[in-house]
Amino acid sequence: MIRAVATSRPIVPDRASTGLLAGLAALTPSGRAGVPVAWALYDFANTIYSYAIVSYAMGLWTVDRLGPSAGQFWFGVANAISVGLNAAVSPVLGAVSDRGGRRLPYLLFFTSLCIVATAGIGLLPGGGSPLAVVGLALFALANFAYQAALIYYDSTLPVVSRPESRGRVSGIGVAVGYMGTIVIGLLIFATNSGSEPPTFLMAAALFAIFAAPIFLVVREARTNDYRFRLADALGSWSQLAATIRDAREVPGLLRFLVARFFYTDPVNTVIVIMAVFATEAIGLTKTQANLLLIGLTVVAIFASFGWGFAVERIGPKRTLLIVLATWCVGLVIAGSVLSVPTFLIAGVLLGSGLGGVWTSDRVFMLRLAPPDKLGEFFGLYGLAGKFSAVTGPVLYGATVATLLDAGWGKAAYQVGIFTFLILMAIGYLLLRTVPDRPSEATAAQ
Repeated sequence: MIRAVATSRPIVPDRASTGLLAGLAALTPSGRAGVPVAWALYDFANTIYSYAIVSYAMGLWTVDRLGPSAGQFWFGVANAISVGLNAAVSPVLGAVSDRGGRRLPYLLFFTSLCIVATAGIGLLPGGGSPLAVVGLALFALANFAYQAALIYYDSTLPVVSRPESRGRVSGIGVAVGYMGTIVIGLLIFATNSGSEPPTFLMAAALFAIFAAPIFLVVREARTNDYRFRLADALGSWSQLAATIRDAREVPGLLRFLVARFFYTDPVNTVIVIMAVFATEAIGLTKTQANLLLIGLTVVAIFASFGWGFAVERIGPKRTLLIVLATWCVGLVIAGSVLSVPTFLIAGVLLGSGLGGVWTSDRVFMLRLAPPDKLGEFFGLYGLAGKFSAVTGPVLYGATVATLLDAGWGKAAYQVGIFTFLILMAIGYLLLRTVPDRPSEATAAQ
């Protein structure tokens, strides 16, 4: 609300800015425009970490200290351990948060852990193998915490959005997150920090700055007086079997999660291998590949807003099916002919669909899951995505390496792309059988 101000000259608010604030305020139950903004800024913050550390600096940092062969191997091991361990405990972490009905305290803990561990890598002095082991251990801890925080971040979407506005808020978060990729990439380029300590310290500092608003602005209603206890966390290991049993009682939920494993496998892997594919299979230079990836990120930003509106207009399931069909077409184009024009066309389709996957599937998950078990079921949701993030790069890498050794040349990359197409098609067919209706508890709410 605009308050009257005593002044000799009336203050007339800009209509465009007022309309934007009113539009943002209408998206959230609190009626405060700052709530969806703060929530989306967390997506911006954690994407800075994801790009700067996981996709760029840490692999190079490890190679610098251990050499190309050992460095890439042990970086892969550390990444697999962090994601795999998180996948194993995701349902437990979600179930513990459900007991108290709050997500933000757990989000704060794991966010802080990721930031501190990332900064710790930047503070390590130069050195050989012993310090490399310390750095890899800190990276595994940081990446574990980053993955754990996503469970709580995704499950706060109902707090910051109305049921009818979740597609738009989710799309805004994804789009703002991609902007984080562009910002940190340009900062690394401008400072020429590469894989040196300033990159790690810069990523940690920016993560902390842009994550802070969600904890300062967003408010959760306390539903009980539960306090975290270590015994509860340890006892929650037995919760996994109960969580799966609970999921079987929700129509279509397990089928959705299995489908998610298959369609996120190609998505997670393409994010990792796109630059190598562009240089080795298409023949682009590293500079050209980097510029192309930045351009595709811009495509994904604008597409995320469009997919968000589609979710609200035709529903999350139909939107997600269209996105997966788009991916299938893009993979066919990318794998059929290895050329710059076809790669650009496929890149636009895959880049636009990338935002659509994250925008629509978490809203579909919210539609299927009962509100009182969001943390528990989002743990399974994260489990499906994380296992695909472990298995996807391994499957693709083994396929391409085997065929390259057998003398297939660039055709090895084409076969690798077509393995994605098979997995994506399986996910699409499974998703079609999932009922497109809210759970009874969600409908009642």
